[in-house]
Amino acid sequence: MNHPTFELEGAAGTIRRWLAEADRILITAGAGLSAAAGYDYGDEDRFHELFPALHRLGLRSRYLVGVPLPPDLRWGYWAVHIDDIRFSPTPNPLYQRLRALVGDKDHWVMTSNVDGLFARNGFAPDRIFTPQGDYGRYQCATPCTPAVWDSEPLVARLLAAYDPVSGAVTDPDALPRCPNCGGEVEINVRVGPEFIESPYLPAGRRLQDWLGTAPSGTRLLILELGAGFNTPGVIRWPGEHLTRRLPHARLVRINPSHPETPTDLAGRTLPVAADARHLLDALTVPHSAPQPTVAP
Repeated sequence: MNHPTFELEGAAGTIRRWLAEADRILITAGAGLSAAAGYDYGDEDRFHELFPALHRLGLRSRYLVGVPLPPDLRWGYWAVHIDDIRFSPTPNPLYQRLRALVGDKDHWVMTSNVDGLFARNGFAPDRIFTPQGDYGRYQCATPCTPAVWDSEPLVARLLAAYDPVSGAVTDPDALPRCPNCGGEVEINVRVGPEFIESPYLPAGRRLQDWLGTAPSGTRLLILELGAGFNTPGVIRWPGEHLTRRLPHARLVRINPSHPETPTDLAGRTLPVAADARHLLDALTVPHSAPQPTVAP
C-alpha cells in the first residue's frame, strides 16, 4: 500500500489540478463522509440526546443492528433515527460544498450511505447509486413481495405515537405491518439475504453504462470519501479495480484512518489522511488570496 508522508496543503493542490484535468468525476462515499457532515453513528453524546431511554438500558450508539429490542422500542428507535438522518429538511453544508466543488463536470455518485444526503443537497437523484438501500423505503421482512414502500408516512405515524421518556411507540396499531401479507417489515437496507435490491439496480446499470461508454482516453477522477473496511467490497475495492481497468483514471482516497492506496497504482492515486471536512476546508478556503491595499 502507498501511504506517503501527508501534507494537507500539498494534497489540496494536487486535487485541484486533478479536478481541472478530469473529464468525468465519480464520487464514491462511505460512512466517514456522513460522520464528517455531523451524522456520526458512534457519537455517544448525540445518541444520549436522541435516545435517553435506550441510553438508560446501556446502549451507547446508533450501531443497533442485531441488538434484540421489543417492537415498541425498536420502531421508536427507527422513527427517531430515520427522521433525524433521512428526512431532516435542513441543508447540509458539507455536502453542498462537495457539490459546488464538482461544479458542472460530468459526474456520478456511488455511496454505501442510506441517508439520502447527496440527493437532498444538490446532486441529481438519477445519478446516485445506493447499493446498500435507502432509509426512505421499507419492505416485507420475509419478503412476500418485491414491492417496497415509502417510509416517510410510516415514520410520521410512528412519531405521533412515540413517547420520548420510555423510548417506545405507545400505540400498537401504529407499529408497521406488511401491506401485502400483514407480516413484519424492515427498513429497506442491506442487512441480510432478505434485502430487496431491485429499486437500486436501474441506477447501477446506468452507472455501468456511463463508465463503459466513455470515449477512449477519458480522464476519470474518483473521489473516495470516508470508505473504510466495514464493507470494502461496496466502495473501496471497486474504486481500486476501476482505476486499474481504466488507464487514464485517478483515485483520491480521503480517509483519516485508512488512506492507504495500492502500490501498483502509484502515480495515479493520492492518499489523503484527513476527513472530508478538513480537506474541503483546504480546497475551498483561498489561502493565497491577495491582501487588500490599505490607503495611506
